Formats: sequence, structure tokens, C-alpha cells
Amino acid sequence: MFTTPSFDSTNFSSSSSSLCYFFILYLLVMAYSAGSTLKTISSSLKPVANNSQLPKLLSFSSQIVKFPTTHQAHPTLTQTKSITTTPRSFFCKKDKSESTSAKKETPAPTKVQELHVYEINERDRGSPAYLPLSQKPVHSLGDLVPFSNKIYSGDLKKRIGITSGLCILIQNVAEKKGDRYEAIYSFYFGDYGHISVQGAYLTYEDTLLAVTGGSGIFQGVSGQVKLKQIVFPFKLFYTFQLKGIADLPAELLGTPVEPSPSVEPAPEAKATQPGFTIKNFTN
Repeated sequence: MFTTPSFDSTNFSSSSSSLCYFFILYLLVMAYSAGSTLKTISSSLKPVANNSQLPKLLSFSSQIVKFPTTHQAHPTLTQTKSITTTPRSFFCKKDKSESTSAKKETPAPTKVQELHVYEINERDRGSPAYLPLSQKPVHSLGDLVPFSNKIYSGDLKKRIGITSGLCILIQNVAEKKGDRYEAIYSFYFGDYGHISVQGAYLTYEDTLLAVTGGSGIFQGVSGQVKLKQIVFPFKLFYTFQLKGIADLPAELLGTPVEPSPSVEPAPEAKATQPGFTIKNFTN
């Protein structure tokens, strides 16, 4: 037969008391450990950057940055701080010398300067060449006229270079015994550079063309030029009105000779003798 074991209430009560004691001791140890860990973390925190450093880190528009108050934390984190930032470049600091040089840039000259040039076709360059692309018996739209002639100073004392360009026939004006062209060409002045022009080229009356640009001393030039037909296509006189450039050299200037069918360049200039040409004139 089986006997039912007896229950000892005294031993059970003693065991329960021991378990409660160890459980409470365990909780105290854990609480102590957690407090030590928090203290270590808190002591390792460094103060947030002071007010003078923060504006360097925050580079956008001026604003108030607030850090919320925390409960029982490190002293640096327990107070609400207000920092006013100043707008600074986030990526780089502007170079002061660059800014200064930009302010010192000299504006382009605004005065208008006159330059007079004679274009003389001396029949020694195969110019002009007439290309009748329209294939019609009379001058018609689309016909091309490439050309290149010699140019002299307005006083006809110096050879200064050449013209070079192209005329596109737009209309034959029979009643005026001439043609209307759209012209695109340049005046070359040796080492001084060149001037480019474009516009209407009429064989029967004076016209104005736009100065579209240039190189050398003529870089940045603008203005216009009056074309006067003296004897088409052999003698033409140009009056440039130029702006946006420095003062022209004296050897390109001088009192111009009055245009007429009888004008001729000085023999020395025509022969390109020393002193009667500009340096390295374009030929």
C-alpha cells in the first residue's frame, strides 16, 4: 500500500522566506548596476559646442534652434538653449580677393570713335568672283559673290590690310541698275586684329552695316559702318563708328581724303614700302 507523504508547513514557510530574500537582493544588485551604467554614460558626455561655434555649423538663414529639456539628465541637456545662427556658406568661404577684383573690373568704354577706311580693288586678286547659282540670265536670288580687296587708311598714306567676305544676292533692282546683297565680311588690320560687319550691301547707294564683333584691339567692339559706293566695285569708302574699345592707335587715324572717283593711295603705300604700312599688315 502507498502512504501519503506528510506535509511539513514549517519547512515550506522557511523556504519561501529564503526565496523572497534572494529575490529582493537580486533586484537591489540590478538597480545598483543600472545606476552605475547611467553615471558612466552621463560622465562621458561632452558639453555641446558653445554659441560662438554653432553658427559655423549651421549655415542657412538666421533662426532660433532649441534643444528640449530632458528629465534628470546631464546638466548640458537639462536647459533649453537658444542659439542665433548667422548665414555662412556651408561648403566654402568666399575669397575676398575674388570679390575685390570683381568690383575693380573696368567698364567697357562708351565713347564713339570714328575710323575711316578705303577699299580699293586693284584687279590683282581675282576679285570679285561671280557665282550664278540661280542659273538665270539676269542677277537673281541666291547668286553668290565672294571677294577680297586691299584696304588703306582714310588719308590714303598707309596700307593697312584687306577685306574678305561673301555677298548673297537678294534682289536685282533693275530700275536703279543695281543689286541688293546681304553681305558678311571682315576688315583685317594685321597685328591689330579684325572687325566683322554684316548687313545690306547696295551697289547703287550708300548703306549702313552693323559691326558684329572683332579681335585683337577690336575685341568687344560694337557699332556701325557707313558704306559709300564711289565706283562699284573698285572704290569704296567706309566710315566706322565704333564703341566698347580702347583708344585707336594713331597710325589708323588721320584726316580722311574726300571720297571721289579720282582718289588713289600714295604710291609708297601701294608699293608697301617701309613706313607706309602698319606692322605685319594682312595681305
